[in-house]
Amino acid sequence: MSDGGALPTVADALALGLTRAEYELVCEKQERVPNQVELAMYSLLWSEHCAYKHSKKLLRTLPTEGEHVVMGPGENAGAVDVGGGLVCAFKVESHNHPSAVEPFQGAATGVGGILRDIFAVGARPIAVLDSLRFGEPAGGGDGRPAGRARYLLDGAVSGIGHYGNSIGVPTVGGEVYFEAPYEQSCLVNAMALGLAPRERLMRSAAAGPGNVLVLFGASTGRDGIGGASVLASAELTDEREGGADKRPTVQVGDPFEEKKLLECSLELLDRGLVVSLQDLGAAGLTSSASEMASKGEVGIDIDVARVPLREPGMEPFEVMVSESQERMLCVVEPANVAAVMELCEKWEVSGAAIGAVTDTHRMRVLRDGELVGDMPVRALVDDCPLYDLDPQKPSQQIYPAPAATLTPGATPRQTLLALLSSPNLASRRPLFEQYDSIVQSRTVRRPEQADAAVLLLPDGSALAVSIDGNGRRVAADPYRGTIAAVLECAANLACVGAGPLGTTNNLNFGNPEKAHIAWQLTEAVRGLGEACRALEAPIVGGNVSLYNEGASGPIYPTPVIGMVGRLPDARRAGRLGFVRPGDEIALVGPFEPSPAASELEKLRGEPLPDGLADIDIEAVRAAQIAVRDAVRAGMLSSAHDIAEGGLAVALAECCLEGGVGADIELVLTTGAGAGAALFGEGPGGFVVSGERDALRKLGETAAVQRLGTVGGQELTITVAGAGAGAGAGAGVEAGAGVGVEAEIGVEADGDADGDAAITISISLAELAGAHASLRELFS
Repeated sequence: MSDGGALPTVADALALGLTRAEYELVCEKQERVPNQVELAMYSLLWSEHCAYKHSKKLLRTLPTEGEHVVMGPGENAGAVDVGGGLVCAFKVESHNHPSAVEPFQGAATGVGGILRDIFAVGARPIAVLDSLRFGEPAGGGDGRPAGRARYLLDGAVSGIGHYGNSIGVPTVGGEVYFEAPYEQSCLVNAMALGLAPRERLMRSAAAGPGNVLVLFGASTGRDGIGGASVLASAELTDEREGGADKRPTVQVGDPFEEKKLLECSLELLDRGLVVSLQDLGAAGLTSSASEMASKGEVGIDIDVARVPLREPGMEPFEVMVSESQERMLCVVEPANVAAVMELCEKWEVSGAAIGAVTDTHRMRVLRDGELVGDMPVRALVDDCPLYDLDPQKPSQQIYPAPAATLTPGATPRQTLLALLSSPNLASRRPLFEQYDSIVQSRTVRRPEQADAAVLLLPDGSALAVSIDGNGRRVAADPYRGTIAAVLECAANLACVGAGPLGTTNNLNFGNPEKAHIAWQLTEAVRGLGEACRALEAPIVGGNVSLYNEGASGPIYPTPVIGMVGRLPDARRAGRLGFVRPGDEIALVGPFEPSPAASELEKLRGEPLPDGLADIDIEAVRAAQIAVRDAVRAGMLSSAHDIAEGGLAVALAECCLEGGVGADIELVLTTGAGAGAALFGEGPGGFVVSGERDALRKLGETAAVQRLGTVGGQELTITVAGAGAGAGAGAGVEAGAGVGVEAEIGVEADGDADGDAAITISISLAELAGAHASLRELFS
């Protein structure tokens, strides 16, 4: 056997990301020293990105089965039954490291990759969402220029818009946060979902010795070589020069080529011409072919000389590890090969028979018939060592306190405007208006119209989809912060009238070999599993992205949650904006606001707390069900969950989206503080509006507190009751926000007992001006 070169050494293995022990295990599995082709393939499939060697044991603890689950983890995407003979396939994945090096192509190919995952299982993509994290727009506080966050954001948003708009898939939702720990390691997570007839769902397991392996799509080049091992499975070093040395590992995408590939793939499935189908993503042919062989318990032979190339002189190992985009691999019965090639020609897609399924249980690579690589499939795919973590809670906070941006002594009015104009809470319109959110003509609720995107189904029902995460709160408490993120995603669905069918997740963390990161990851997965079980929203698939850290430290632990639900009547999909003057406004649910790890605390430059308050998941779920059912019944004019910025920000968002003001009177209970009541955060709260009788009926199934009425062109909030005007020495219970009203400089007239009222009155125009700050910041 020849691979055209000298045998690599252990030094070569280390350079490719394997450890010395792993290299020795490879030699043991091969019963000899691996050659260049084999070592390259092992280095990819045994990388963190492909093997999940530090997370797979944790992932096995997650719930993956449920009433609606049709396809769970292990395939290109998970799928849930949505009725009418249809399934929804969905998944979220990351392209973090490539986007930190080349944001436009990194984000664009991230979208392309997740779309291929969807149509690889036979579903037509109908929507994309994104979850993005960048450093502070004003600079990371470590001497780096403020322009880096802007450069990465502009590149990533442009890349997402370019790919989604060009291929004709709407980008219907997402989230963006700015925090200093993401300065060196930005996060670009993309979620996609698609629809398919249940009977057309396709799995990726190769089958049938003698069947032909057909590669179709774009030709193969050197772009992306080593992406999974060299780039995605290691920490990023200093990026001051933009990571130019790592740009060759970033793939280059072509959405127009992918559009042809999409249509060709779906027609192949409609005509029943393929046995199995797999997209080529990380690790290219190495991953796709080997995983197909492993799932089917067969062997595969590939002749790299038959692979269509766009660059001359490519070595066999380069062909096998290339991550060139817009490529698919399928298994075809010999009698159907000619029909497959005709269909490829119809769609102007390159197609080539490059190999065959065998009964050898070996992955063999040939060049013009000469053997250049020979590996046991089991060793290559399944025998990568899985590592036990050593989780240890850090003895002190590992993230520095943010720089204070809120003026000391700010009044509640000033605080509300500061929150609305902060990068994390300002309107995302300057970003999402770059995306086409209505192509395909099924979008019922666009970004900022509702808490979740809503997509029409053929029978008049609808899908709802949301993506959420809050790294700051997870950093304060990985277990409870992750539970809160899952609950937030489900709350978004409830606000449009949908109940969850299934969940996908992307776990973005630092280096798991460090004890404190291992603790973050372990606790987050524990919280994720507990919340999904309680909500009956099982995990159907997802992704893990580790080693997201640089010289200045790790990112915030950021589990990103994607959730899909269904509502029976699209015409009754909820809205977040107030609608009718005269409607009553109410606070619904077991909302217990606290300033801990809130956006207010960030603006004040406070360090992260050591933990968050306990969460009564069942009580929160009961409130979500009550709100969901009220929306479905048409009882409510609007529904919006309370998230970052607390109740006051939620009220302002309802006013801004509806174009109408509100008159609010918030009565505090004994021991409550005005600052916590207005700006504190926590799960379980909803702001709803509707007729008085409707809210009274809602009160039969959930805690409902009347807040005021819709109307006018101002948001007026009056805070009355115990502690509203309390001074600096007020004794306030911790759960109600200790001293917040004193520290944010509440100015109030009243008696010495501290029972004075606080009034905030802001015009819609002034609210809108503050909320539009992102447009000026990134203009």
